[in-house]
Amino acid sequence: MDILETLKWRGLFADCTDLEGLTERLSKAPLTLYCGFDPTADSLHVGHLVPLIALRRFQDLGHHPIALAGGATGSIGDPSGKSAERQLLTREQLNHNIAQV
Repeated sequence: MDILETLKWRGLFADCTDLEGLTERLSKAPLTLYCGFDPTADSLHVGHLVPLIALRRFQDLGHHPIALAGGATGSIGDPSGKSAERQLLTREQLNHNIAQV
């Protein structure tokens, strides 16, 4: 079973704008892929485990995953559809959280 079929089987992959192109690209050479985490706390939570495991599955197949703790959305706030805005963090808070994550 290839990586896309594995992710589909596990309910982690629902749709793709160019499935044929992605499948072809995955067969040619390792990809570099990333998943970003907002440093709004000084630790990750269980909800972050799913994308981290997906990155690991790609890594186990020779791809190059990057887990990124980004400061931009943490510093400007990104409520992602929530009704309340995220409280803005200071640069010091962001740096602390990034170092801890």
